[in-house]
Amino acid sequence: MILLDTHAWVWWATESPNLSTGAKRAIARSDELGVSVMSCWEVAMLVAGQRIGFSLDVQDWIDLALQRPKVRLIPLDPRIAVLATRLPGEFHADPVDRLIAATCLTYGVPLVSKDRQIVDWGQISVIW
Repeated sequence: MILLDTHAWVWWATESPNLSTGAKRAIARSDELGVSVMSCWEVAMLVAGQRIGFSLDVQDWIDLALQRPKVRLIPLDPRIAVLATRLPGEFHADPVDRLIAATCLTYGVPLVSKDRQIVDWGQISVIW
């Protein structure tokens, strides 16, 4: 399994050209694509704040995007919640990024992301 950061999930699901070649290749090769429940919340917040938009209601978009082949919704559990407060090294304060990084550490999986702060953190494998 690989975990998709929120932007990578949206770009993959919408077939956006913003998704890198390396990310597309990793997604095609992976047997399972993890999506954190926090990415669902983040997408809904982006839509509510009019930072992104879809041609259908955000709940319908999320439901359809989670039904795509190989997608597995990863729940937030107490281990991930606590680990997000105890990340090793220096990690920025964004709570969703912290929970996504903690999910990668908990499951021992790489993250598909272009987020430079996560790449520079160096504690998880990042594909882009």
